[in-house]
Amino acid sequence: MIASGTLARFQDDFAQALLATDAAASPALAAVKAQPAFAIYRNTVMKGCIDALQANYPAVTRLVGDEWLRAAAAVYARDALPARPMLLEYGADFADFLAQFNPAAELPYLPGVARLDRFWTEAHAAASEDTLAPAAVTPLASGNFFRARLQPHAATRWAWFADAPIYTIWSRNRSDAVFDGDIEWQPEGALLTRPGDSVQWCALDRAGCVFLDTCAAGGTLADAAQAALAVQPDADLGRLMARLLEAGVFSRLDPNT
Repeated sequence: MIASGTLARFQDDFAQALLATDAAASPALAAVKAQPAFAIYRNTVMKGCIDALQANYPAVTRLVGDEWLRAAAAVYARDALPARPMLLEYGADFADFLAQFNPAAELPYLPGVARLDRFWTEAHAAASEDTLAPAAVTPLASGNFFRARLQPHAATRWAWFADAPIYTIWSRNRSDAVFDGDIEWQPEGALLTRPGDSVQWCALDRAGCVFLDTCAAGGTLADAAQAALAVQPDADLGRLMARLLEAGVFSRLDPNT
């Protein structure tokens, strides 16, 4: 039986050996790498990481192609082995990696597309919750309405992209739609949620993104409305609220009366 301390050291050495180059290998790592079948195991681990990233980032893959994505994934995996056994969760910071990855410098929209791919995974894997029905806010008197607070659903994700039409690029490449390149280059927001069994998505304006930011931070509906109007004075708040409720964006209402 191997002592727990010895086993832990071996496991640490083994994990480091999976990532270390031959030049960087210490004597301890070199001994681990000399073990029979280590190369096969290492290649299997790396392939699993690359396969997982390709599966978790389909819109990115469609934009850059399989070969480019797998080459980038191999670089990413050398510094980031999975921390958990569920490969669906692997690559949480892949968008940040792409933002610093020199070969992606000519594709400034790519990190944003990766972020929405990640949002899809998070929405898909989020805890199941009931969605707040639109009728739930009807009983609130006008005076109490703006003191209420809305809690976003566990599966709800949103983001505002000020520099590029990330939502359009992502949505066209997430589906099988033909990408014709005819895109109006303008800021866009995106909303993803899972009110039922499948993830749904739509565009969201800046007012909607700021409204949800404020709700998520614990602000009242009055706070959210003021924040939304501050960034988009012509926002139709009634229409925005109806749209968000119909989409199943919220899970709970606190009347705060």
